[in-house]
Amino acid sequence: MKINKIKINKFGNLENKELEFDNNINVIYGKNESGKSTLLKFITSMLYGLSKNKNGKLIPDMDKYTPWEDGDFSGKIYYELNNGKKYEIYREFKKKNAKIFDENSNDISKEFNIDKTKGIQFFYDQVKIDEDLFLSTIVSEQQQLKLDKQIQTNLIQKTANLLGTGDDSVSFNKIISKLNKRQTEEIGSTRTLDRPINVIEKRLKDIKNEITEIIEKQEEKEITEKNKEEINKEISKNEIKLNILKEIKNIKETELLEKEKININKNYFKEFDNKIEQIESKIQANKSIKEEKIENKNKVLKNILIPCILIIISIVIFILSKKISLGVISGGIVVLYLIINFINNRKIEKKIKEKEKFNKDILEERKRLEKELEENKKIKEEKILEMKKQEDILNIDYKNKLQNIKNTYQNKIDEYELDNIIENSNINLLFDRIQNKLNEDRLNLHKLNIEEKNILDKLEKLAELKEEENELKEKYNSLQEKNELINSAKIELTNAYEEMRENISPKLTSNLSQNIASITNEKYKNVKIDDNGNIMVENQSGNYINIENLSIGTIEQLYLSLRFSFAEGISKEKLPIMLDEAFAYFDDTRLINILKFLNNKFTDRQIFIFTCTKREQESLEKLNIGYNLINL
Repeated sequence: MKINKIKINKFGNLENKELEFDNNINVIYGKNESGKSTLLKFITSMLYGLSKNKNGKLIPDMDKYTPWEDGDFSGKIYYELNNGKKYEIYREFKKKNAKIFDENSNDISKEFNIDKTKGIQFFYDQVKIDEDLFLSTIVSEQQQLKLDKQIQTNLIQKTANLLGTGDDSVSFNKIISKLNKRQTEEIGSTRTLDRPINVIEKRLKDIKNEITEIIEKQEEKEITEKNKEEINKEISKNEIKLNILKEIKNIKETELLEKEKININKNYFKEFDNKIEQIESKIQANKSIKEEKIENKNKVLKNILIPCILIIISIVIFILSKKISLGVISGGIVVLYLIINFINNRKIEKKIKEKEKFNKDILEERKRLEKELEENKKIKEEKILEMKKQEDILNIDYKNKLQNIKNTYQNKIDEYELDNIIENSNINLLFDRIQNKLNEDRLNLHKLNIEEKNILDKLEKLAELKEEENELKEKYNSLQEKNELINSAKIELTNAYEEMRENISPKLTSNLSQNIASITNEKYKNVKIDDNGNIMVENQSGNYINIENLSIGTIEQLYLSLRFSFAEGISKEKLPIMLDEAFAYFDDTRLINILKFLNNKFTDRQIFIFTCTKREQESLEKLNIGYNLINL
């Protein structure tokens, strides 16, 4: 393959440039920041496209190389393959797909495979190597190194990677380490606790226990349903009892109310009785009027008789004593008594007259009271008869209502044997007892319903658990498959690594040994890799020296020699070799040797040397090797 020409419209800091290349050595010269690395990136981007992803970089290549000013962010590349077919590639970098034309300017873009992410894979279809392999073998990008020790370490690592895996950016040990880490983090093992497979195993165990518990709950559900059935029957029975008792209570309350009314009337009779009693008392009081009248007459007679006796006694005393004074005194006493007695008698007579008048009124009142008494007794008798009739009616009505209740609930009475509650005298006590029992049964039923709901929830969860169990088993199997795949990958990588060491590496090291001997003027002849992966170089005395003990310049020679060795076998196409500031640490002797080697070794390949010095030009001229100079 040879790149004939490129056309840059705008790419990074490059603009409106058309460059043509020779078939062998092309030296692209320019000072720092003149665009040499940008030109190399343009060539690889024309072939593979420009990524919008960071891919481990600080900023994506698309952002890095997009022109600051608006313009035609595009370009074109002209190349031909070993079979002589020529192609023109036009690419607008912000678009995924390029346009591919043949030498007759026919658009043949549809003839190539398309990747959804990267677009048309025309160059891969033609040369069968991807961008990563292209950059790790064909292209040697500018080294951005800071410290000597770091330079040496990086170069040794890249050399070891190339010899071990065929890619200077891929380390077998690091790959295995990353696979092990990924295996542990994304899958887990018997020694881990909180990795995905451990979490799934624990959850599967928990689900199994839950399913076992739920199956046991099914038996509890049957027992619960049986208990519920019995309690519901008891509740129905007691509800019927309460309904009957409620109706009986209503009838009894109505009866009591009516009887209370009758009792109120009986209280009314008590008033009658009191009134009759009062009347009878008054009548009884009037019976003593006659006796009182006789007593008053006796009092008057007594008041007359006594003075007469006193006068007689006074006369007797006067006669017997024959004393005038004693007779006068006796007479005076009698006269005084008579006067007092007269006054008393007048008062008594007055009272008797008044009493006689009062007694007359009393007698009249008595007649009236006797009449009223007879009337009240008659009313009382009538009322008593009426109340007796009401009580009889009430008793009959009560019995009829009880019978109606019995007739209404006869089926339930027979079913639940409830005859005794109708005849029960203590309805309220029975009602309260049944009500308490009913409340207790309802509470127990509520508890059973809660238990049943919990059981049903668990039974409903059974399907979810089994579904989750199946999903987890699928995930578990998927993790196991993934684990097996990683183990297989590690085995395949190990086998490939061993094959590389046993079959390919010897060829590479043989080719590398020839290259390094040519580049170093036979100072170093053979390159070997020991069992620990250390790179050993044989010096002129036959001693093997660890690559770490070589100078940076020698290590770079070895590294480049190895890349050249890979470049010869990665594709059937004779791909160009692109070196960006690859000889920065070479002294003049090493530089002359490497240029002589490149000119002799790769007569059938293009070589692109990007440099910021004129050492390469001077050395080529000194060696009398022709080259194409491009100034940026």
